[in-house]
Amino acid sequence: MSEQTRDFSEFYGYQFEDLKIGMTAAVGRTVGEADILMFAGVSGDTNPVHLDGEFADASMFGGRIAHGMLSASYISTVFATKLPGPGCIYLAQTLKFKAPVKAGDTVVARVTVKELITAKRRVLFDTVCTVAGKVVLEGEAEILVPARS
Repeated sequence: MSEQTRDFSEFYGYQFEDLKIGMTAAVGRTVGEADILMFAGVSGDTNPVHLDGEFADASMFGGRIAHGMLSASYISTVFATKLPGPGCIYLAQTLKFKAPVKAGDTVVARVTVKELITAKRRVLFDTVCTVAGKVVLEGEAEILVPARS
């Protein structure tokens, strides 16, 4: 029986050499009630501002809000599926939360190539999430990107 090695090259996204400063990609997701409940279950973050309407109504937000990290996770979605795509490795992320997201809001997560660090195959990205054009979170990410073989 011969030993075969599976070729995964067709699954990979961009390679480091293909990236250029200014490249951008985005995804949009409408946050639903189920998303908030499932994120609470998966993360263990059961803060009542996310789950208890009466508690949240009395908060500074005047109602329930989605987890900030749920919106931040959409940034990971862009990296994993679009730019640079499958095969990249998330190394670091800074986040500044600017405004709340509520059920029914459509979050647009966008990443933009900011800097290419050739010696280490690392890429710095500006990251931002918006709702109806308003910034709800922003930051910077560092991603390791595979090079051409």
